[in-house]
Amino acid sequence: MQIRRSKKNLMASLLTYATVCLLLFIVVGSTHAHLGLPPKVFDVTTYGAVADGKTDNAKAFLTAWTDACQWKGRSRVLIPSKGTYVLSSMTFKGPCKGPISVLIKGVLKAPSDPSYGDHWITFQYIDRLVVKGGGTLDAQGTYAWSHNDCSKNSQCKALPVSMAFDYISNSRVQYLKSIDSKSVHFDLFECSYMNISNIRLTAPDESPNTDGIRIGNSNNIKISNSVIGTGDDCIAMISGSKDIDVSGVTCGPGHGISIGSLGKFQTDNKVSGITVRNVTFTGTQNGVRIKTWAPSNQGFAEDFTFENLVMNNVYNPIIIDQHYCPRANCDTKAHSSVQIHNVMFNNIRGVSSSKVAVALNCSSSHPCEGIKLVDINLTYNGREGAPSMALCSNVHGESSGEQNPPSCI
Repeated sequence: MQIRRSKKNLMASLLTYATVCLLLFIVVGSTHAHLGLPPKVFDVTTYGAVADGKTDNAKAFLTAWTDACQWKGRSRVLIPSKGTYVLSSMTFKGPCKGPISVLIKGVLKAPSDPSYGDHWITFQYIDRLVVKGGGTLDAQGTYAWSHNDCSKNSQCKALPVSMAFDYISNSRVQYLKSIDSKSVHFDLFECSYMNISNIRLTAPDESPNTDGIRIGNSNNIKISNSVIGTGDDCIAMISGSKDIDVSGVTCGPGHGISIGSLGKFQTDNKVSGITVRNVTFTGTQNGVRIKTWAPSNQGFAEDFTFENLVMNNVYNPIIIDQHYCPRANCDTKAHSSVQIHNVMFNNIRGVSSSKVAVALNCSSSHPCEGIKLVDINLTYNGREGAPSMALCSNVHGESSGEQNPPSCI
């Protein structure tokens, strides 16, 4: 009897196990099949969006997004190419039930009044997001730049970012154009594994604080094959930026590609693993720059590679500034407590519009360590025959290969 009961129990267990496996196979198989289908399209015009350049379409866009985000499979929010869609400040929030894309083919236009908040269009808490389509974001920044008084007012209110990405992962942004941002064009915060490519970000040289791409507290970000010309940094990598790869970018006008500023706040996080390669700078204030506040809180900035760069009439082609203080009445004797370590400048060539083509101004209390200059050829475009110069302070490192100007390390 005991043997028969054991066999009976065994058969029941095997049957239960087989049933569970079959159910899992059906669920997983149907899910994979669902994801393999073409995306379900949610056209904003079917939700009442009107591309007349006057109507606020925020409600229609958000309703389309909500339905797409809840679709259990691949979904696409479509913004057709004909016409201009006025859009007030809005947030596309996840998480979503499947991969989601936003196909922007038309022109999106922001309100001219800058008082609507810190951001115009925001994406939050989304995995597997794609934003693309060849369309244009027109932030109408010309109506807002006169309101920027941050150079005189420490309590100034930030103008709206054009497109913000908060807590986004495994995602892509490509084939978009952003013009005349009121502030930063694209802002990344707490993002990971994002690929930004084939974008064009433009604002006039005199437009204040119009960074192209600003990255903070984010990791594994790739930016490639893009054109950025603004009134501030083409790309700014601030606190918490890690494992960032920038390649194939054309920068100018603007302030170049910057790491920092760092050390202003106690909450600033380490910045590391930055690579900038195959980039051309034209008419920019800086080429590649690392900047830290003085005085500053303690911090670390390390493992940076800048290589295969072309400078066309750039005022500061290579610069480390550990005495950054853009406001008035700065303490000239203050020093930075941010430790900069392991920085490679390799194969950088072109023309400097200032006599000092290489300026490495490091902290007296925390000298720069492991700085390498390899194959530098930067001529000065000033008085005929005048050579360019390199100036260093508190720098420990080495140089090799061609050195024009003569190395100061």
